[in-house]
Amino acid sequence: MKTARSDLAWLAVIVAIGLNLRPLLTSISPLTGVILKSTGLTFHGASLLTGLPVVAMGVCAFGASALARLVGEARGVAAGLVAIMCACAARLFIDSGSVLIASAAVAGVGVAVIQALLPGVMKTRFAARLPFAMGVYSASIMAGGGLGASVTPGVAAHFSWHAGLAVWAVPALIALALWGWLVRRGDGDGVGAVRSSRAAAAPPLLLLNRRAWLLGIYFGLVNGGYTCLVAWLPAYYQQLGRSVTQSGALLAIATVFQASSALLLPMAAARSRDRRPWLAAGLVAQLAGFVALLAAPMAAPVLIVALLGGGLGGVFALTLVLTLDHTDDPRLAARLVAFVQGVGFVIAAVAPIVAGIVRDATGGFTVSWMMLVASLVAMIALTLVFSPRSYANAMRGHAGDMKRAKARQTRRVAEET
Repeated sequence: MKTARSDLAWLAVIVAIGLNLRPLLTSISPLTGVILKSTGLTFHGASLLTGLPVVAMGVCAFGASALARLVGEARGVAAGLVAIMCACAARLFIDSGSVLIASAAVAGVGVAVIQALLPGVMKTRFAARLPFAMGVYSASIMAGGGLGASVTPGVAAHFSWHAGLAVWAVPALIALALWGWLVRRGDGDGVGAVRSSRAAAAPPLLLLNRRAWLLGIYFGLVNGGYTCLVAWLPAYYQQLGRSVTQSGALLAIATVFQASSALLLPMAAARSRDRRPWLAAGLVAQLAGFVALLAAPMAAPVLIVALLGGGLGGVFALTLVLTLDHTDDPRLAARLVAFVQGVGFVIAAVAPIVAGIVRDATGGFTVSWMMLVASLVAMIALTLVFSPRSYANAMRGHAGDMKRAKARQTRRVAEET
């Protein structure tokens, strides 16, 4: 019973944290028009409000493991929440486009740290039920994106666009308080321990690992579709005649399906270690959605965003599960997830920026949707590579590196004591 309560407490706090990882992206797109008028930003400049945080998520993910070794996972996650909270709160007073972009970068750093540290902790905490726990975590991320798209326009309408963006400091503060409570109650399974950089084992080098790069590219293409939708789907439908509220509602509906799929698809895939059929199903759903977006965007917009959201959410969650499947060592798993997210989010950041440039050049989003269709076809082909039988061979050498590093760390600690 105590273990069950402990697991529920962990899942509740993970949900609270996950809800804060996407509103900084999805709160921007419904207000793009008013932000452009108020700040003087172009579509290219506005694309940085979603693109730059994703770049930060990628670049900073590479250093998150070093931060964990220096201050511990508990303080690292807390620092990430503080960065999100401060960046969002500052938007209440920002009128400059360049300062608004800077706040996006700061929030992106906070998200990067959390996303790099939390999956490794979950690998240790929920080893026997990882697909379910990762599904809950991914669903909370997607749900947070939906809240960002749906709540922000209402707050902005009643107060100002500044308040619509700044309100997301409140859930960050709540998550920070809950995380501190979880660590203080002594249920962190060592998460709260502060590790010194001297005592930490040297991490294995993943830069030369082909599978790590393939997983990173795959994750990047998944999130490239997500960042494009978050940045430009409302603007696209506004261009077709929908209002700010209606276009924001479509993005919110998409995120409802993202959250549902992020929770359910990993649970369905848990019956088999081979994730490829379920990954392919999610990719085909996205492909159908983007083709419909090109061919008849006004015919059935709810169905279109349901296909896009369901496909994106499920594949996002399953890609994280697939990455963690590659090793049973929690420390190597954390390193691999950080590397995959580092590569992936840098790639994903390019997508909305390119779409913004194309929009300025062509006056529409057709070319951008066509590029995403091409990337989905490539991903379906790449999915075939990820056979469970290939995991051990793909990570060969790195598991041994971890064991040798752990032995060196043990000897060092023994010598120091």
